[in-house]
Amino acid sequence: MKNKEKKNWWQKIKRIFLWMFVLQFAYIIILRWVNPPITITQIVSLVKGYGLKRDYVSYSEMSTNAKLAVMAGEDQLFPDHNGFDVKAIKKAVKYNEKHPTKTRGASTISQQVAKNVFLWQGGGFFRKGLEVYFTFMIETLWGKERILQMYLNVAEMGKGIFGIQAAATNLFNKNAIALSRNEAAQIAASLPNPKVFTVKPLTRYVSSRANNIVRQMNNLATDADIKAVLQ
Repeated sequence: MKNKEKKNWWQKIKRIFLWMFVLQFAYIIILRWVNPPITITQIVSLVKGYGLKRDYVSYSEMSTNAKLAVMAGEDQLFPDHNGFDVKAIKKAVKYNEKHPTKTRGASTISQQVAKNVFLWQGGGFFRKGLEVYFTFMIETLWGKERILQMYLNVAEMGKGIFGIQAAATNLFNKNAIALSRNEAAQIAASLPNPKVFTVKPLTRYVSSRANNIVRQMNNLATDADIKAVLQ
């Protein structure tokens, strides 16, 4: 290949990457106000036959109990960090080094939103690198309330069930705003693996973890930074 042809190819590749960057940046900004039409995880759920039960709701239509429960169960420092819990990450790295057959995660709610909305499930350095980028972007452009709202709208909460409204209607036959503290805690308790740790039927793991989450909710409810996010 001649030098001129190589140069032309590089210019084309640069244009492609530039347009990809512009489009994804625009998409991030749009999602500050608009809910995603579909996510990769939701597509996979459809392909695997789990279906797709989803009903986006506004922040005000979500029970305060649901917001508090996921923070208590998944990310108690959510109002305070910049998207990453450095101490938790260091602890997870040390644990995983000592237990190579077991893995402990340290993803914040922000990181989970980055993965659930823009990426795919699973590990790998490439996906993790993209997750860091998208986490930084949504923390910078969205704000905590929008991140929490998005999390509660797109997180998988049962087989083919995505978001707190679909979880509330399918599991408890009520709207998300009416969820009790115990009901919200049960949903939050299932989040590590909602296909295995089910709310209906209630597994022993979910029951036990939900009780602990309720205790954590009681402790966190008076925290000023938590209360600011819940309003």
